[in-house]
Amino acid sequence: MQIHGIPALVGTYDNYIWVLSKGKDAWVVDPGESQQVLDFLKENQLQLRAILVTHRHFDHVDGIAAIKNAYPDATVFGPEKTPVAIIEKRLKEGDRVQLNPDYYLNVLDTPGHTEDHISFYNQRDLFCGDTIFTAGCGRILGGTVEEFADSLLKLRDLPDDLNIYCGHEYTIDNLKFAQLVEEQNPDLQQRVEEVQINYPSILSTPQSTLGLEKKTNPFLRFDVASVADQLRELGADDTPAELFKALRNWKDRYDRAN
Repeated sequence: MQIHGIPALVGTYDNYIWVLSKGKDAWVVDPGESQQVLDFLKENQLQLRAILVTHRHFDHVDGIAAIKNAYPDATVFGPEKTPVAIIEKRLKEGDRVQLNPDYYLNVLDTPGHTEDHISFYNQRDLFCGDTIFTAGCGRILGGTVEEFADSLLKLRDLPDDLNIYCGHEYTIDNLKFAQLVEEQNPDLQQRVEEVQINYPSILSTPQSTLGLEKKTNPFLRFDVASVADQLRELGADDTPAELFKALRNWKDRYDRAN
């Protein structure tokens, strides 16, 4: 399976639409726009088989109607809890989407960014929408802090070698905040140096691995001593929800100031 990143809503939301392809078949994840997807499919002579959606936000679903019009036989998969009407096959944790005989995606419920958010993963790849970003995570826009903390811990339990494909390109800004949180983290410093050399280079490669995120993403480290000690100083107790809430509020203040 080949995975291609197509930028969308560039300069505003800086999304990625992910196109998976094998042979002449293709599958699309979170199409917030349509034209660049249609162009990619046509240029590569690909037949769209399905559209997969992680959550309800317009920047992940607004391209579906036009793509579906061009490929009416493509099935639209999405969260069981989503209000998006165009979803044809609704998914919940424990479901599996078989894309072809050799490639499937398991479904995890990962609410927090929104109440309906799901993620897709297998033994190699993780499509996590706006739950995990490279060196960051999404804002709370419909879910709860308790849900988000649980979702992050759930994803953190997955294998380190999973390739990460998330919904937005915020790497540089997220790494700046991560350095503020963990200035002395040597893995983070190495990542910053490598990104400065290679950025951007993710359109035809994974954005990250889950193992790298576990070592450098503060939102997968809110209960690690070097992060949690600072969050307690901000008033958090030792529960995952309170630690995550303090970190997310810190990042929100940072974003407003920058």
